[in-house]
Amino acid sequence: MEESRKISLERAEELKKEICGFMEFKKTYPLATDPVMTEREDRQKQQIMAYLNASNEQWEDWRWQLQNRISDAGVLSQFMHFSSEDEEMIREISEKYRWATTPYYLSLMDFENQEYAINRMAIPTSRERDTQGELDPMDEEHTNPAACITRRYPNRLIINVTSACAMFCRHCQRRRLIGECDSTKSRAQVDEAIAYVRENEEIRDVLITGGDPMMLSDEFLEYVVKGLRACSNVEIIRIGTRVPVTMPQRITEEFCSMLKKYHPIYMNIQFNHPRELTRDAVKACTRLADAGIPLGNQMVFLKGINDDRYIVQMLNENLLRARVKPYYIFHPKQVVGTRHFQMTVEEGLSIMKYLRGHTSGMAIPQYILNAPHGLGKIPLLYNYILESDEEHVKLETWEGKTAEISYFPR
Repeated sequence: MEESRKISLERAEELKKEICGFMEFKKTYPLATDPVMTEREDRQKQQIMAYLNASNEQWEDWRWQLQNRISDAGVLSQFMHFSSEDEEMIREISEKYRWATTPYYLSLMDFENQEYAINRMAIPTSRERDTQGELDPMDEEHTNPAACITRRYPNRLIINVTSACAMFCRHCQRRRLIGECDSTKSRAQVDEAIAYVRENEEIRDVLITGGDPMMLSDEFLEYVVKGLRACSNVEIIRIGTRVPVTMPQRITEEFCSMLKKYHPIYMNIQFNHPRELTRDAVKACTRLADAGIPLGNQMVFLKGINDDRYIVQMLNENLLRARVKPYYIFHPKQVVGTRHFQMTVEEGLSIMKYLRGHTSGMAIPQYILNAPHGLGKIPLLYNYILESDEEHVKLETWEGKTAEISYFPR
């Protein structure tokens, strides 16, 4: 008994050493909800409110957040130290690729460091002048059998209801559709899409996306959801959104009460960095989860933002605390103007391999590459099989050790 306890304690020490790097990182990298970060957020929030002459009540109103999006380099320079060249560059880029950010998301940025992860996802940079890549790498134009619809799979499809977003992320895969102003599909177009779903009985799962469908009013979004729920073949309705990240004020009690009427409703969010998991974002996720809406996260690998094993681990573990299941990590698409966010598959696989064994399976999403030209999702997996035949299989463990299994004789 003493010998077995000794072996167990030695093994426990090995495992403790294995995780000490991440534990040290956590001590030096505060979460968005830690006091040092919340104090900065509150201080910057007050600066922004003073400039916009806003009350706390207005700040908490998502319509006010939307109406007061910052989309002018001159306004941005009131908070950040931009040169005249920086302002001109932002204006130049915005003429080609629209940009805007909510006052809320601006309050999360670093006003001194433009290379900060939150800034880089929101503010144009000169790197966007790069012309390599494609405007429509998913070839959505040729997978559009009816109004608003993108169909790539046998029994599910997408309905794109708007080009509007609370914030226009710099890595957006649909930047070609954003345009110079927000546009929403008409009820006639939505009706055509719903009719297509109803008439094709094999469709069992519909994703409502955009743009961001949360930019619709509660009434219009309910019109879409109610119409789909009336289709007897539709089992699952999903909503794809980044609003809980960029404008969490949109997640009101009234909105959640509306969605509860049409279960099963699922929601996939896009948190890309642990500093996006603020008090307000967690509150929004809590409201949705309390309304019975299962939440998944679809992170996008972005170089210089989350191409770090500890950042990804911290994000995923804290998503679970917020009752959001890490669902997918997408390999970045080769969209024009986004080459600076590109990573190699090997870099992504290295992070995924690290996660296995260093965090729970609940915190490990699927790593997905969207095949070019609308050919669908491809899961990217580290190969743990070293060799195999009809009698045995030799495997690599999460620690890099070898395990061999012999099959029962046939």
